[in-house]
Amino acid sequence: MWQSSPPGSIYDYIRVASFSIGPDGLIEQWSRRAAGLFGMASRDAVGRDPVEAFMPAELRAGARRRVGEILDGKEWTGLVPFRMPGENGVRGLAEIYVMPSESRAGERAALCIVVDVRALRRIETDLAASQAIFGQSPFGFVLFGTDFTVVRANQRFVTVFGGKADDHRGRTVSDYLTRPEADRLSATLERVLETGNAVTDLQLVGTPPGSADRRHWSMNLYRVHSRSGRPIGIAALAIDVTQRHIAAREAASARRNLALLNEASARIGNSLDLETTARELLDVAVPGFCDLASVDLYQGLLTGEEAAPGSWGRYHHQQSGSGSAELRRVAQASAVSDALPGVLPGSGTAPGEDMGPPALGAVHHYPFHSPCSVALRTRRATDVPGDERGFVHSTLAVPMVAHDIVVGLVQFSRTKGSETFGERDRALATELAARAAVCIDNARLYRREHERALILQRSLLPPGDPEAAGLDIACRYLPGNTATEVGGDWFDVIELPGHRTALVVGDVMGRGLRAAVAMGELRTAVRTLALLDLEPAEVLSALDEVARGLGTPGGGGRGDGFGGGGGAQWPSRAAHKSREADLSEVYLATCVYAVYDPVTRRCTFANAGHLPPLVVEPGEPALLLDVPPGMPLGVGGEPFEEVEVELREGALLALYTDGLVESRDHPLEEGLEAFRRVIAQPSPLLEDVCDHVLTTLDTGHGEDDIALLMARIQGLPAEAVGDWRLPRELRSVGRARELARTQLTAWGLDDLVDTTELLVSELVTNALRYGEGEIRLRLLRDRTLVCEVWDAGLVQPRRRRARDTDEGGRGLQLVGLLSAAWGSRRTPRGKTVWFELALPDGEPAAELSVEQLMSMY
Repeated sequence: MWQSSPPGSIYDYIRVASFSIGPDGLIEQWSRRAAGLFGMASRDAVGRDPVEAFMPAELRAGARRRVGEILDGKEWTGLVPFRMPGENGVRGLAEIYVMPSESRAGERAALCIVVDVRALRRIETDLAASQAIFGQSPFGFVLFGTDFTVVRANQRFVTVFGGKADDHRGRTVSDYLTRPEADRLSATLERVLETGNAVTDLQLVGTPPGSADRRHWSMNLYRVHSRSGRPIGIAALAIDVTQRHIAAREAASARRNLALLNEASARIGNSLDLETTARELLDVAVPGFCDLASVDLYQGLLTGEEAAPGSWGRYHHQQSGSGSAELRRVAQASAVSDALPGVLPGSGTAPGEDMGPPALGAVHHYPFHSPCSVALRTRRATDVPGDERGFVHSTLAVPMVAHDIVVGLVQFSRTKGSETFGERDRALATELAARAAVCIDNARLYRREHERALILQRSLLPPGDPEAAGLDIACRYLPGNTATEVGGDWFDVIELPGHRTALVVGDVMGRGLRAAVAMGELRTAVRTLALLDLEPAEVLSALDEVARGLGTPGGGGRGDGFGGGGGAQWPSRAAHKSREADLSEVYLATCVYAVYDPVTRRCTFANAGHLPPLVVEPGEPALLLDVPPGMPLGVGGEPFEEVEVELREGALLALYTDGLVESRDHPLEEGLEAFRRVIAQPSPLLEDVCDHVLTTLDTGHGEDDIALLMARIQGLPAEAVGDWRLPRELRSVGRARELARTQLTAWGLDDLVDTTELLVSELVTNALRYGEGEIRLRLLRDRTLVCEVWDAGLVQPRRRRARDTDEGGRGLQLVGLLSAAWGSRRTPRGKTVWFELALPDGEPAAELSVEQLMSMY
């Protein structure tokens, strides 16, 4: 079968030409390839002497001799230089094979086959280079034919897949790769052969013969074609990228771990709740790090025991040897099912038993030799064996350690199909557990301080139903929720002499236990100052000194550097540094102090930077009293002003803290206006008014503490007050006894007549002897009987022990023995001395003992 040589065949590359020489030594035939090789057309070459036409002059003699020999019938092969017409005298080198021939007439001639030596050298060089590249390449080199079988493979490929190079001829990709990978490569080969588009970095996975290691290869494919462009196969260059893949996987794992740690920093510890923090840990770990996880915390930590839970657990181990201390399962999570399956059979039970994992909220303990118990004792992450019956194949038990205290245990598990935990995973699990442990320990410490502050604060508040003469009182205190610290809000109801009442509401700026302690100190100071019966402005001025003392080293006053003796005492450098260090602990507070007199229904207010009181009189809209706010307590330097307001019967007075009317969602003005609208709605019961206010106003859902003190005005009736003025003369003593006796008889208090007459006589006598001006006697009947004697003198009475020879000086001692309470206070125009007697309850009055009577002598 004849077949023409296609363009681009080997003959094109080696440039083979032919011509013939006749018996006369001249060119007789000239082929087209000869014309191309020598650059001379047939018409110019036929009939010419080849020696003259192509040979250099210096070689012509030898050439003619060779031609003669050839025509004599001798074959000859050799290299012949020739001139290349049209190439500026450049010489060529041809390899000529001369074969003698005969014409029809029997004359001798010659047939010459010519090959361009330069083309041969190029082919040899190209072949050598191709062989070097193909054979010496450190990468696997495979040539696939158009039928996708291996045509040729280099030594590197053979080294990986074994055998000899010739053994791989005719093989297909299915002989090297698994079915899925082989199908993918075959499809790629077909696409490259069809389109001619190269494919780079085709990732393939396989296992070389005799090896169990999975290898990763990156393959580059391109179509190979002849000089004429005819596809003759596909070249494949394969590079082993297993190490690169491992490095990339490790880098991806490191990035994932960093991302998990960043996420843990952002998501764990946002709340100061133990269980919530544990759930936040699992939200980060599942499914980003593991498939299943659980958190157990020491029961002692959850119940608020003071002992460090880690130390107590170790003590339990050492003493009993029965296993870990009690733990409670506080959180668990699963990415593979809605319910947590039997994650760790045997990890929480004795050997040979399989009770399954503890239920959420269950209290349990781990056996002494269990991996979890070992992890708690050693404070190191421990591998927990998987269960062949289950689907969990890798588990880490990681102790949660914070500040050298073990607070619990977290278990991370991976199911079959996931990678087992490695050293990098172990380090990440330890870091996650440590971060959560610190947050849990902080939550524990915060909860302890929060509970202490709350207990302290509530212990300092007045009882739930305080009573006061002429007032119906209702109060509410709502602490902030568990997400906020305890504040310094407080209120108080203090009984004053003369059936008067002091109403106090304050707020220490700051939060936590220190704010609660500062609040307690200020409340105690208010009560002490109130019992001195000072005016409201004087109480706040003295309280301001106390508040400033809270912010100085040792709490001792303002610390201006001068002593109370003779010369100046400059503070030491150490004291100066200590004072500077304590500047951040200066406490500021706001406070409203009001004194209500039920006889006159007048209320005197003084304000230290607090929100204004609110008054609702019957039939009138709610009104914010215009009380000068003054500076907060602890600032100092500014006096406080007083405002006296007469309140109508049935009026409603409200004192409150800012938590009631201010929040992040609305400004203070809107909160005050809403408070005015809500409190103006009439209600017969004051308790109902308090509840309505708290349930209606938007109080910020526990953002801040709320203190609310409400009082409805109920002045003493006129028939419960006896008020007389007495001239400054001796007969006023008898007149005072007579007035007191008559008034008590009218009130039906005959049992108190004798005692009252005696004590009134003593007080009026002292007013005449030591006082000045007109004398005023007033009797008040409410829950107790109060007697007040007023005069214009400024000298306060002082109780003293009389000598045996003294005829007087025992009056105040007698007042102190016979009355329930007594005292004196300053007034704008003098002083008032008073005593108080309990109303009779039907039982006979107790008589004074001999010791009490003798104590006056």
